[in-house]
Amino acid sequence: MTPRLTQAVGPQYTRILSLGAARGDLDVPNDDIIGPIDSSDEWIRQRTGIISRKRASKNVTAADLAVAAGSEAIEKAGIDPSRVGAVLVSTISGTMATPSVSTLVAERLGVGTVPAYDVNAACAGYTYGIAQADALIRSGLAEHVVVIGAEKLSEMVDPTDRSISFLLGDGAGAAVVGPSDEPAISPTVWGSDGSHWSSIWMTGTFQQWRDGELESFPTMRQDGQTVFRWAVWEMAKVARQAIEVAGIRPEDLTAFVPHQANMRIIDELAKQMKLPESVLIGRDIATTGNTSAASIPLATHRLLEEHPEASGGLSLQIGFGAGLVYGAQVVRLP
Repeated sequence: MTPRLTQAVGPQYTRILSLGAARGDLDVPNDDIIGPIDSSDEWIRQRTGIISRKRASKNVTAADLAVAAGSEAIEKAGIDPSRVGAVLVSTISGTMATPSVSTLVAERLGVGTVPAYDVNAACAGYTYGIAQADALIRSGLAEHVVVIGAEKLSEMVDPTDRSISFLLGDGAGAAVVGPSDEPAISPTVWGSDGSHWSSIWMTGTFQQWRDGELESFPTMRQDGQTVFRWAVWEMAKVARQAIEVAGIRPEDLTAFVPHQANMRIIDELAKQMKLPESVLIGRDIATTGNTSAASIPLATHRLLEEHPEASGGLSLQIGFGAGLVYGAQVVRLP
């Protein structure tokens, strides 16, 4: 007789129970940025919509920001940390290749020896984390999952670079995902397009830096025009597909929270989507900057602070960036 295995089975539905946020402790206005890039406040505002960005002090790490955001999310979820079954940290700015940021964060959150791992999907990292949390819970592998996007991108830029350095900020946004009595996280539309692998890149490898082949530490760069076109035209298609697989219509949305890449991209995406004027749009980039994996939860957290009546409504969130990777889903706001 063939032995019968036991297979884990979880709840049918999941939802985001709460959000937490932590921004860098320093306000860095455009006037502090324009000298090294030989630019102006007007140029930055017109191209990006950024007035200032949040950056963290030298002694503050991405893990510190992640712990602050995760702690708030757990407290607001009203659950004991012992009920957290996994911790996922989406980041590209850990200070070491190993150990992972997530294991340190899980320890500092007091959730015990739960599974913890990092997700390297850049600006799509948070949507990737939500997709995995949904799957982990519904498969019975965890009761609650903490998903955190955390970045300290200020350490990965050259202050004289005019392609991306003036865009970036530091922060962390967190969500607690748990079981639900009704559908509250739609199927995720996600993928990658490696043909654009070099559109957002580093100036060299760490091995080249180690071997003295680079004059300075590797920093981020981007081909702005290529990224803009890809983000607007291709991501509008992904966003529409996410609405379709969620089984809703654009007019059913309460909010639209795209990755805070650039205000022009956000506005053009909303235009391409032909969203009703009633739909609230996350525009946290103006005073926080582009925080990559942290940008969607930070923008959603702020949107709910400014519009508490949006709680319980449906939000389309879409992340896209380096790789080029993307992910989108419709979620019910906590």
